[in-house]
Formats: sequence, C-alpha cells, structure tokens
Amino acid sequence: MKTIGLLAGMSWESSIEYYRFLNQMVRERAGGLSSARLVISSVNFAPLSAHMHDGRWDLIAETLGAEAARVERAGADFLVLGTNSMHHVADAISSAVSIPFLHIVDPTGAAIAARGLKTVGLLGTRFTMEKEFFKGRLQKSYGIETVVPGDEDRALVHRVIFDELCLGVVTDASRAAYGAVIDRLVARGAEGVILGCTEIGLLLKDGDCTVPLFDTTRLHAAAAVDLALAA
Repeated sequence: MKTIGLLAGMSWESSIEYYRFLNQMVRERAGGLSSARLVISSVNFAPLSAHMHDGRWDLIAETLGAEAARVERAGADFLVLGTNSMHHVADAISSAVSIPFLHIVDPTGAAIAARGLKTVGLLGTRFTMEKEFFKGRLQKSYGIETVVPGDEDRALVHRVIFDELCLGVVTDASRAAYGAVIDRLVARGAEGVILGCTEIGLLLKDGDCTVPLFDTTRLHAAAAVDLALAA
C-alpha cells in the first residue's frame, strides 16, 4: 500500500471527513483491520484564510509548498490537498515536490462524465465559484460546463461555509437555503451540482436534491485510495 500525503486543516472539520473516508474506504477494499497509510500536515487555517480574503495567494503558495515538501520528506508517495479553494495555487504546490499531485477536479470530472452530464452547478467559496482554476480545468479536461450562483447566492454560500461549516455549525436553515440555491441552478440548466468546498458535504448529502450531488471530498478520497492500493 502506498502512503498518502494529506495537506489538511483547511478546515479541520473537513479534514476529519478526509481521514474517515480514507480509512473506511481502505477497510472496505482490503478488509479486516486494514487502514490507510497516511502522512498528514495539518496547518493553521486562520492566517491562510486571511491571506485568501486579502488576495495574497503568493503567501499561501509559499506556505503550502513548504508543507508539501515536508510531507514528501516524511515518506508520502503522492500528495492530496484537502481543500478546493487552495487548488488555485495547485501548480505552485505540486512544483514544490517530486511526488505526484492528485488534483481534486480530476476525480470530480471523471464522476460527472461517467454519469453523462454536460452542465453542472458549482457551489463553493467565492474563490472557487469565481476563479477559473476549477471551472477551467473541468471544461478543458472533461468538456463539462459549469453554472455558478448569482451574486446574492454566491455571498450566501460563501458566508455559510466560513461562518458556519468551518466552525462545525450545521443548521436546517442553511440546508434549506442551499437547496433553494440549487433549485435556481437547476432552472438555469444544471443537470447536477458539485459540492465544491470540502465542508459542504457536512450540510448536504446525495438524495437531498432532485439532481445528483458530487461531493469533492468523498470523490477525492476515493481516488486517493485507488492510487494507494494500485499494484
């Protein structure tokens, strides 16, 4: 079994989900008392969140590149960045190491393509919804178009992530609000919706909506386990 390198802590609420998914999936695949081989670097999210909101992606790239190199030195065979938003600097992070980097868009795009969908909604932080690092890769590599919420809905989705989900707060009111946002995306042609923030899976589950939901956290973890168990 290969050793998975996980850059975590962004936020630690979703990092718990990564840890749980990785170990559950290894046990399901390998049986018995099997669990994932992991090297984890869990960072302090507070300064990185401040850098995001200040537009200082250069400082984020510097910090996470150094952490990625630390994970490689600790023995990881490949790298998983356990957050969507920070994939804005994925190239800088992957260039800081010599081990493979498992990009979060790729298992998500593969899952959507396997369902035969061509247009999907995208929920996430405003950075993920507004910048091109996620949408562009999805279109270029998988031919999948994305629909993002309007201005007010983007603000709502972003606020719930940072003010609630990253703090472990999950409410029925926010679940209903997200459901209404998804309904509006479906009305604009979305055939499914990407839960493009690793915390949103804490709020919504597949079956909560009339269209398929693609949880990037679960899909990313499954791809990591596939790679870890590959011959």
